[in-house]
Amino acid sequence: MANVFGDKWSFTSFGESHGAAIGGILDGVPAGLHIDFDMIRKELERRAGKGNKGASPRAKNEPDEVEWLSGVMDGVTLGTPIAFLIRNKDARPEDYEWLKHTYRPGHADKTYEQKYGIRDWRGGGRASARETAGRVVAGCIAKQALRLKGIAIHAALIQVGAETDPDKFAETIAAYQKDGDSIGGIIECHISGVPAGTGEPIFNKLQAELAFAVMSINACKGFEYGTGFGGVTKPGSEINHLSGGIAGGIADGTDIVFRCVFKPTPSTPKAGVKGRHDACVATRAVPVVEAMTALALINLI
Repeated sequence: MANVFGDKWSFTSFGESHGAAIGGILDGVPAGLHIDFDMIRKELERRAGKGNKGASPRAKNEPDEVEWLSGVMDGVTLGTPIAFLIRNKDARPEDYEWLKHTYRPGHADKTYEQKYGIRDWRGGGRASARETAGRVVAGCIAKQALRLKGIAIHAALIQVGAETDPDKFAETIAAYQKDGDSIGGIIECHISGVPAGTGEPIFNKLQAELAFAVMSINACKGFEYGTGFGGVTKPGSEINHLSGGIAGGIADGTDIVFRCVFKPTPSTPKAGVKGRHDACVATRAVPVVEAMTALALINLI
């Protein structure tokens, strides 16, 4: 189903960018898991990019307060479906009325209408990155469960445009923002503690499950692990030991490393598109990558 991820821990995402709320239902979580609500709050703040100058003003203004509707009592999971929502407090659908009869290049405006015969023109509806806040909540719960098994996930932005020096990322993004433009970035994710033998040898390879999860994130345009695309220029004798933690679709017990690329935001003042947009969406995608990685792993382990 299009809005459901996973079969063991099943996460259902709902809501639109400028609707009343976004949220999710997480089913399959065992009873007795103590939820670290402060960790979830901090992860949502990372996604919002509140300390990031190039982040969307809308993301910075949303309080992202989670309302827990079911499945948790006194901070402990009950084993029943966990339902939660995050109300949209800074929605401005009137800002997007000009989109009722036009399509933004590089967005899902046209394809959604081609598929459904109707579309939510209010900031892209479910195609908006606003939807990823629900993923962060669900993924954070999965991260907490994985942590009890000794599994840690850490992602970081390693490149912005052509710049690879993290100390210059903010400066690079600010330059594009000043010019009314945007820029893309690359995120690298390290996973430690995954038991050897995790993953299947044919159609449910570990890297395929990770790619499926990460490539579902808005603006993600590529996934690589181990030698990746760069390995094509090197002889096998030099790189045959670089597995990225996976061989034959199965974890080998060493750290797993993958990278994913996020395109520049297509909506920019320079392109004549009005709205509140990120100068570099990759900066806010880091916790989303971690969340989707956690949801993929918890369903495999």
